[in-house]
Amino acid sequence: MAAISVPPVEVLLSKRVQEMVLHGEEPLGPYICRRGEDVDEKEDIKDTSPIPIIDLNRLSSSTTSDKEREEELEKLRSALSTWGCFQGIGHGISASLLDKIQQVSREFFKQPMEEKNKYAKSVVEFEGYGADPVPEQGQSLDWSDRLFLQVFPEDPRKYNFWPQLPISFREVLEHYTEKMKMVTEITSKAMARSLKLEENCFLEQFGKQAQLHARFNYYSPCQRPDLVLGLKPHADGSGSTIILQDEVGLQVLKDGKWYTIPKDPTALLVLMADQMEIMSNGIFKSPVHRVLSNSERDRISIAMFYTPEVGKEIGPEDSLVNEDRPKMYKTVKDYADTHMEFYRRGERSIHTAQI
Repeated sequence: MAAISVPPVEVLLSKRVQEMVLHGEEPLGPYICRRGEDVDEKEDIKDTSPIPIIDLNRLSSSTTSDKEREEELEKLRSALSTWGCFQGIGHGISASLLDKIQQVSREFFKQPMEEKNKYAKSVVEFEGYGADPVPEQGQSLDWSDRLFLQVFPEDPRKYNFWPQLPISFREVLEHYTEKMKMVTEITSKAMARSLKLEENCFLEQFGKQAQLHARFNYYSPCQRPDLVLGLKPHADGSGSTIILQDEVGLQVLKDGKWYTIPKDPTALLVLMADQMEIMSNGIFKSPVHRVLSNSERDRISIAMFYTPEVGKEIGPEDSLVNEDRPKMYKTVKDYADTHMEFYRRGERSIHTAQI
């Protein structure tokens, strides 16, 4: 039997996974990253109950009693120091806006390829429609397509990558971005208070021009979910990441076991990333996470990355450094760039900031 010819990675990345699925193509070599070793993880995959739930309204409302607020702050600190994430409810974003941002996402990905390709990036660029930049040799590819946009500050926005169809896309995304700014402020203040710090300390580290990047992910069905991942295991290089998903598939790693984030149409997953682990002097954890592929259904998610402003130095808060807990991380600048270098190698980068 003749061997199947596998195109170079650059050629595969120039094609969209969604297009491959429509043509009935199975995943080829560079997409295959699971060779049967995960078959015994089925029990882990079903285990969804322990993911912490935090009511952000109890942390920000003036009508919350002191006792209720302190209880929620303690839950928050526990969640972020053990799981590194939580399901946020009471975040103040209407169900209708959550529905709209998912609707325009799905409508964009449902369009013909020629329409979506108007916003295509090259295989080496990051912003725009396509796949992540070419990984280093030997690293697997993700069974997904994405649209990546800088949404705040407004000046660096590249509107040539913002879809004109659906017509409401820009308006909905701008509205969602404003709400995300509010959520990042509420969570940043609450995280500081949970550590007995001045509530604005993390916001000051992020800076007034802190960045927000939106990543719209489309995970096509896959005939071989036992061999392929929608998104490879990694930790994020931002400060935190806020994720809205329409189906299960996202998993976080805790104590060597994968846990699935439950489907909740009104909840936002708030995920710590490396720069918040640095700022908290290692108290908050930046968890490794991944996305499974599915043979029966597609999946949409919108991730918003909250990152310090360009050129801003960040480091452990002084009040979190003492004899019992010495300084664990150096001061770093533009850490997200370092993170991307290691991400392309399939490696974490947090060690580059450790003392």
